[in-house]
Formats: sequence, structure tokens, C-alpha cells
Amino acid sequence: MTESKSNLFSNSKSSNGLVLIVDDEPDIRKVVRLTLQKAGYDVIEAENGEKAIELIKTGENPLVLDVIICDIRMPKINGVEAIAYSCKEWPRVPLIVLTGFPDIEMATSFMRQGVVDYLVKPVEGEKLKAAVAKAMEQREIARL
Repeated sequence: MTESKSNLFSNSKSSNGLVLIVDDEPDIRKVVRLTLQKAGYDVIEAENGEKAIELIKTGENPLVLDVIICDIRMPKINGVEAIAYSCKEWPRVPLIVLTGFPDIEMATSFMRQGVVDYLVKPVEGEKLKAAVAKAMEQREIARL
């Protein structure tokens, strides 16, 4: 996490946006991070919802995120709780669900809450990049 955060400040002028990956699986975070960094995004990571909230709220100025990618099944604060909190606290930050346990009812519920996309692991790099690009477009529209 520290390495990704330090890159955030050194490469920010050429960035396509800041993406937060929330997943308890280090290998998944790494693959997603590398895929998105190659596509020009700055990426930060958290291993669960609790760490994600701490990371965003650290310091006097909370991080300004462009997209949050969140797993569902995680320890401490799980994805359902983290997504509900994010929708309430940061309604203009688009959310993408990335889960290894697809559930149609849950996907439908998330989409009604405003989640941009519901991806199933393992996700193809092109599909992930397309979902993030779509989320970025929605963020830009929301700013207007």
C-alpha cells in the first residue's frame, strides 16, 4: 500500500484518475493495480472496508477518489457495509463491485444503489479497464 501511495504523488500530473481497490486478497489487489496502472490510473489499496475508510479519511484533507473497486466478502467491515457507507458519505464517487461469489439478487440491489458495474473474479483486464472508464465517465457527468 505504501508503494502505491507514494507513486500517487509523484505521477499525479499524468494520471487518468485515482482508483481505490478494496479487497482482502493481496494477489487480486496486485493484478488489478498493475492492470490499472498500465492504463494510466493512480491506484491505492486497502485490505478491507475498515482500512479503506481509514485511508480515505486520513489527515486534514480526505482523499479525493475517482473510482472505488470493492470486494464483497472481507473481514472486519465487509463490502456490503463499505459500499453502503461510501454511497452515503461520497455519493459522487462511482463504485464497482469485484467479487468471487456472484449473486444476482445482490447485484441487482447494488445496481439500484448506484453501483456502476458488478464484475466477477477473475476479471479480464479489458473488461476491468472498460468498467473503470465507464465509471470515470459517470463521475464527469455527475460533476456537470
